[in-house]
Amino acid sequence: MISPETFQSILLAWYDRSGRKDFPWQRPRSPYRVWVSEIMLQQTQVGTVVPYFQRFTAAFPTVEALARAELDQVLRHWAGLGYYARARNLHRAANQIVAEHDGDMPASQEALIQLPGIGRSTAGAILSLAYDRPAPILDGNVKRLWCRLHAIGNEESPSATERRLWGLSEKYLPRRRNADYTQALMDFGATLCTRTRPRCPDCPLQAHCLAYRTGRVTELPAPRPRRTKPVKSSYWLLLRDPSGRIYLQQRPPSGIWAGLWTPPHWDCPEGLKNHCHRLNLQPDRLQWLAERKHTFTHYTLRYTPALIDLEEALSLVHDRPSRWLMPTHASQLAMPTPVRRLLSDPVIT
Repeated sequence: MISPETFQSILLAWYDRSGRKDFPWQRPRSPYRVWVSEIMLQQTQVGTVVPYFQRFTAAFPTVEALARAELDQVLRHWAGLGYYARARNLHRAANQIVAEHDGDMPASQEALIQLPGIGRSTAGAILSLAYDRPAPILDGNVKRLWCRLHAIGNEESPSATERRLWGLSEKYLPRRRNADYTQALMDFGATLCTRTRPRCPDCPLQAHCLAYRTGRVTELPAPRPRRTKPVKSSYWLLLRDPSGRIYLQQRPPSGIWAGLWTPPHWDCPEGLKNHCHRLNLQPDRLQWLAERKHTFTHYTLRYTPALIDLEEALSLVHDRPSRWLMPTHASQLAMPTPVRRLLSDPVIT
C-alpha cells in the first residue's frame, strides 16, 4: 500500500503541473463561492455549472443577498440546472446562516452539516477548499480513485465498502496544502482516472495502482446493478389566449419541480379533456402535439402537450399562483427545461 506521504507528494506534484486552477469559484475564492459551487457540482458536470455559477453569483453575490431574495427569483436563476431541491436548500441554508451565524459561513463540520443540502463530503470540501483545513471528501471521483488504487470491488457489503473508503480518505489527509490536495483529488478523477477510458499511461500513480497491476482498471469500481427506469406519462394543457399568452401555474412547494412554473397537466388524457369540459371548451378543438421525453434520475417522463386557442381570455381561479405569459417572456419565470423548450417551439410562439 502506498504511504500517505508518497501519495500526497505524487498527487500534489501532478496538480502543480496539470491541475485545474481557473474555475470562477477559485478566483476570487471565498467560503460562500465555494459552497455555491459545491452544491451546483452535485450531480452536474463542471462545463454545465460554470455559466450558471457566474450568473447566480452575479445576482446573489453574498449570503445575505441570497437570503433576502425571493425563492422564485432563486429558482429562476437555477432553471435548467436540474435537481431543484439544491436551489431550495441553498436558499434555506442562506437564511439559516444569516440567522444563526451572522452571515458567516460556518467553519466546522458539525455546524456545516446542520445546514440543508450539506452532507459529510460537501462539508469536507468547504472546509478544505475555503478554509484550507484537513477534511476528508468522498465524491464519485475520489471513490473511483480509492477503488482502483487499492483494488476494492464488491467483496464487502456496500456499507462496509463505504466505511473503508472513508477510512482511506481520512488516512491520506495531508498536514499542509489542504485546499490544493482536495482540488487535486477531484481533478485527478475528473481528468485522468476517469470512469471510462482512464489515461493510465499518463498516470503518476501507475506503479502503485493495484487495479492496473492486476488488469482490473475497467472493472473497478464495481458497477451497481442496472435497473430499468420506469416510464411515467403526462398530458399538458396549453391554453393560448387571443394575444398569444400561455397559461401557467406554479407547482406546489414540494414534489417534482417544486415552486417552478408549468402548464396544467394530468396523468391521463381523460383528465385533461374533463378539465376542458369544465372550462366549456370542446376537446375536439385540441391540437395534440408530438410526445416528448425528459429523463430524471429515477424515471423517464413522456409528456404530450395539447394546444387550444381561446376565442377570448378566461379568468381562471386555482388554489395556487397562476399567470398568463407570452412564450417569448419565458425567462421571467422559473421553469424546468422541458417547459422552457416547449414554449420556444414555433408552434407555440
